Amino acid sequence: MSEEQAEQLMQQMQMLETYFSDLSQREYTFKNIFREAIASIESIKALSKSPESESLVPIGMGTFVHTKISSNTKIVMNIGAGIAVEKDFPSAINYLESRIKEIEIALQDTAVKKQDASARLEQGKVQMNQMMQDMQQPPASG
Repeated sequence: MSEEQAEQLMQQMQMLETYFSDLSQREYTFKNIFREAIASIESIKALSKSPESESLVPIGMGTFVHTKISSNTKIVMNIGAGIAVEKDFPSAINYLESRIKEIEIALQDTAVKKQDASARLEQGKVQMNQMMQDMQQPPASG
């Protein structure tokens, strides 16, 4: 293997490592969104069971204020692009459940891509080790 080929392999390995790292970060983000969606559904279900409940509302910088929640029929949801809509509880739950399904698909896709990148990284390491061994062996004289 020539020096140029070795350099190309190193660049490919670095790109794969960066790609793998990006996929890991994406997976972490999806898992956080997934947990948040599940928690939101559970909160909506709990709110629908009690007509009036007390809660803590964050007002910033880790500061909360006690409040009473009196509505057990409507909720305001951010649906993306800075747009919020008012939905009844069953519609909000349906929306969140559909988002969860999308997140599950994205997580599966990310896992497949991570597995592929990992396999390609491992293959690159094997090639690199072989190249190092070839360089250390003296050329055969004929």
